[in-house]
Amino acid sequence: IPRKANGIRDFDEISCKWLGFVKCMRDAGVQIEALIEYVNLMQHNDNPKRRKEILIEQREKLINKVVTLQETIERLNYKIENYDKMSMKK
Repeated sequence: IPRKANGIRDFDEISCKWLGFVKCMRDAGVQIEALIEYVNLMQHNDNPKRRKEILIEQREKLINKVVTLQETIERLNYKIENYDKMSMKK
């Protein structure tokens, strides 16, 4: 993020978009190392093939995480729905 002459950060539109992207990715659990590599490559306009690979890898990890979370939600739903029945048997 660029700084003004007095050292204060100057959040222009591009900087805000980058921050939004990074925050979104971190909130989703994307590894900081992957983001650092991606941002470094972007800043140097380097290796578009690798940049795309990073995005694909992270998307796959998130898809797997969503599947796991959905399975967990389904188990919790089952437990919640049957909670009273299970408690009555005791």
